[in-house]
Amino acid sequence: MAKILVIEDDSDTADQIIGALTAHGHVATHEADGRSALERATREPFDAATLDRMLPGLDGLSLVSELRSRRISLPVLMISALSDIDERIAGLRAGGDDYLVKPFAPEEMAMRVEVLLRRREESSPAALLHAGSITIDVVRREVAVDGQPVRLLHMEYRLLEFLVRNAGDTLSRRIIFEQVWGYYFDPGANLINVHIGRLRKKLDRPGRPSAIVTVKGEGYRFDAV
Repeated sequence: MAKILVIEDDSDTADQIIGALTAHGHVATHEADGRSALERATREPFDAATLDRMLPGLDGLSLVSELRSRRISLPVLMISALSDIDERIAGLRAGGDDYLVKPFAPEEMAMRVEVLLRRREESSPAALLHAGSITIDVVRREVAVDGQPVRLLHMEYRLLEFLVRNAGDTLSRRIIFEQVWGYYFDPGANLINVHIGRLRKKLDRPGRPSAIVTVKGEGYRFDAV
């Protein structure tokens, strides 16, 4: 049983989400305003949240961005009627863990929350990951290179953690998209290229080879350097 924060201003949609989550054995707490939801998520512990993109008080993108800036690693499923790929990318880039388009099947929504909960459990046992000069605190979601802290955006962190946990293995773009973003992306999309480029700028040090290696025609590999 998990405690889920449902952030949704439409009462019918909120009832639909709460009903599905309750049917899966979870406890759902509802907030209809973005600002009050932020205060509650900061004040109380939750295992995951569903977050409407358009909210009064504070919109969904601003809310999730503020959560991440406060180092709150609450898994967030963003739900929106905005289906354009740019909107999905914006939601994930702001700090969302998954993105579901309205109208949606309640069972699919509940299963996506289950995936987020399972992913969180799987990442919790090891407090620290070490890979050459890079150290990752998976509890605080903090990264250091040569002992110096490096600030990463939410999805940059998730991508780096996945690469480090699979260091030495060549990972295809499809696998990376499915495991880091949580669902399939068009292999031709340049989203992963952007995030890899940002990680290299933040992690690479002069005189050393990049830890993230491009394997032509196959994907990417993390090498501890």
